[in-house]
Amino acid sequence: MNATELSRVIESVSKDRSIKREIIISALEQAMLMAAQKKYGQHAVLEAHYNTDSGEIDLFLFKKVVESEPEMLEESEEIDINDARKLDPECQLDDEIGVKVETPDFGRIDAQTAKQVIFQKVRDAEREIIFSEYIHRKGEMITGIARRVERGNLIIDLGRTDAVLPRGEIIPGEIFKPGDRVQAFLEDVVTSSKGPQLYLSRTSPRYLAKLFEIEVPEIRDGIVEIKHCAREPGARSKIAVVSKDRDVDPVGACVGMKGVRVQAVIQELKGEKIDIIPWSDNPVMFVRSALSPAEISSVRMDERNRMMEIMVEDDQLSLAIGKRGQNVRLAAQLTGWKLDIISRSKLSKRTTDVIAILQQIEGVSETYAQSMYQAGFASIRAVSDATIEALQKIPGYEEAAAAKSLKERGADAHKKFGDSAPAGSITTAGLSTAATSAITTGVSEGSRDAKSQAEERLREMMKAAAQSEKTSAQKQES
Repeated sequence: MNATELSRVIESVSKDRSIKREIIISALEQAMLMAAQKKYGQHAVLEAHYNTDSGEIDLFLFKKVVESEPEMLEESEEIDINDARKLDPECQLDDEIGVKVETPDFGRIDAQTAKQVIFQKVRDAEREIIFSEYIHRKGEMITGIARRVERGNLIIDLGRTDAVLPRGEIIPGEIFKPGDRVQAFLEDVVTSSKGPQLYLSRTSPRYLAKLFEIEVPEIRDGIVEIKHCAREPGARSKIAVVSKDRDVDPVGACVGMKGVRVQAVIQELKGEKIDIIPWSDNPVMFVRSALSPAEISSVRMDERNRMMEIMVEDDQLSLAIGKRGQNVRLAAQLTGWKLDIISRSKLSKRTTDVIAILQQIEGVSETYAQSMYQAGFASIRAVSDATIEALQKIPGYEEAAAAKSLKERGADAHKKFGDSAPAGSITTAGLSTAATSAITTGVSEGSRDAKSQAEERLREMMKAAAQSEKTSAQKQES
């Protein structure tokens, strides 16, 4: 191959493969060195450089400058000082000087080796380009064509490379045939011995969020924000949204005129049901919305353990739990709280059982047992393990001496009767003041019945949340 042909090949490969000329030239230089190494020996010090002026690859053999008789010289490693000074007048003994040598003729094996080196260099460069291109697109939507199935995983052709849609990341019930258009979420980009591996997902909650971002201009413009997503792919999803503009309804923006926006997302997800709920920084209000369409009667909140005991009317229980527990499970994922759904009749029985158990402590009457339960103590062990300060929050035990006595009697009762709290109850000993004030139960308080107390407490929390939102809106206006 002459100089003109070599330059043309370099330009052609660089253009076709979108690879820098320097990388191709480096591959050619390395291939030349491998061939030259066989001719001059493994101990020969060689360098190859592409000459941009002549369009050729110059090969240099480095030799040590010595003073010796010609017949004693090791030609591949040494050069007589007289011959060296013809190349470089300033060289001295023991210097190393590069002597330009003829490039070796490539035999069949040498040519095959050189070809492999060049292909490997080009392949490595392509892999680096692909990795650099897609690592910055991680977390974006990717569209490609389904090509084949390998070990249950769908291989997606993206043009310059392939991506993998694992079997577990395909929505249940979906079937793709070769040639089908596939849209997915770029979950991860990793390097391997086979080059960059792109992993896609159609089951990720972030895929759901990206679909809404495409369909809803308010989300793209930052007016509406998706706070949280929870999914059971192919079945049901919940998405919490909030608006930064009080004149924009976040739920309405996501639903669209006659539901056109949300229907576009549902169609892409093969009929997956989607609940769009307003986000709130008030956990009780947020959980109430997340459990819709079920109506909540009361909430017992344990902030320390991030748990909520939700009481609903008996006819609302199945609606709150959902099919196979789906509604409450998604609500828990969305809000980040552990949720325990209980019916009014079951809670009433549980309350009666707890009060009876607390009465096993010496000197505790039914009235005091009710006060203890109202303060968040649901077992004898909770009383025995509580701090004096926590027990002082119980009406009737404000004095330190009385609280200490209750703790001691609770410890004695625990040794005698054990932890007799009813199955399924939650221990809320040590609740903070804020959590205690947020507790609503079905237990009567004074002359009011359980239902009146629960409804009034829930109304108070809703009113406080509304007032908080109003104050925030006023601050934004100012």
